[in-house]
Amino acid sequence: MPKGESSDTMATSSPVDRECRCARRLRQEVIAPREILPDCGLTEELKWGSPCYAHGGKNSCIIQRMKPFLAPMFFKGALLSGPDGMLERQGRCSRAGYRVRSASVQDVVGAQRSISSLALEAIEAERKGLTVEMEHGLAYVEELLPVLEEDPEFKAAFGGLTPGRQRGCVLHSSGARQSRTRLARIQGSRSGILAGKGIHDR
Repeated sequence: MPKGESSDTMATSSPVDRECRCARRLRQEVIAPREILPDCGLTEELKWGSPCYAHGGKNSCIIQRMKPFLAPMFFKGALLSGPDGMLERQGRCSRAGYRVRSASVQDVVGAQRSISSLALEAIEAERKGLTVEMEHGLAYVEELLPVLEEDPEFKAAFGGLTPGRQRGCVLHSSGARQSRTRLARIQGSRSGILAGKGIHDR
């Protein structure tokens, strides 16, 4: 138990509070966006080990904590405007998620108005039912198809992933030169996929 906190405090705090108190990195940096996003009308809960914000039951934003930086990532960021240079793709495989990278508490505080504006845009996009057009025709590596056919549980889980997570898993396996390495990567991602996670999820 953190020094100075009673068992009653720990019992009444939220899962997000407890996760942030126990965080080994960027503990202070995460406080600022946690104060900004709920004020925009988003509800907070812990998902994938990170503070996640939703509107009407739909995920709008999640706070990513990487080693060198923190970033509020908007799930439908591709639909949002934001100031020039403010939003960046969360990865080369991403089609929808865009984030605001911050290296310090001061960065987050300085971007408060922009983050609030993006959160309100994200809420409006959900209200209008807007969706990000995803890239279709994803070519599976040859090692993946037999695995899907031989493992119905894995096939169902893979089919339930978002298009972006499917694409990330395929690109991860196809990046290997040798067939046995591609197969090993597919097999190594099985437990995460069964849990509904993509290759880049924590």
